[in-house]
Amino acid sequence: MIGAADPETLARELLGRELHELDDEEQAVICRVAAGTYSQLDADEAAQIASTFGDRLADRVARVGGSWGFILFFACVLLAWVLINAGYVYGVPVFDRFPYIFLNLMLSMLAAMQAPVIMMSQNRQSKKDRITARHDYEVNLRTQLEIVRLSRKLDKMVHLAIREAKKAEDSIEEVAQEVRKTTD
Repeated sequence: MIGAADPETLARELLGRELHELDDEEQAVICRVAAGTYSQLDADEAAQIASTFGDRLADRVARVGGSWGFILFFACVLLAWVLINAGYVYGVPVFDRFPYIFLNLMLSMLAAMQAPVIMMSQNRQSKKDRITARHDYEVNLRTQLEIVRLSRKLDKMVHLAIREAKKAEDSIEEVAQEVRKTTD
């Protein structure tokens, strides 16, 4: 990558703008590029470091609550509830007759608890997506800067090679003229 350099010079030479004209994120990337440093964490690690216990718990609850296993388990629980309270399971007392008011209360309480937890998980995921986007942006900007630097270096090398080829051609022409003079 680009070695240590002045951020002002890098911004001017590679992006064609002054450092103060760049947004904060671009300035930070240019400064890291100029210093020769980079972020050693990937986006997932950075998001994990920024997460709290509640965030991780919300993710787990949302992961379980949004799985087929949970849906199938919950469907079995609902079916068992209805069968027990409809009197189809002998030896088990009916505790919530039709219209299953207690079941409605339990489902409402579950929904009241699950909805905010799922929203917390979605908020965390969007924060993680923003971290990933910033990380991707930095990688893309660094790549773009490196491509520009390599392109300029290649242009200089090509121009140098052309000059050297012209010098060699001129030398060959001089030698050819000398040979012609000596043979005449």
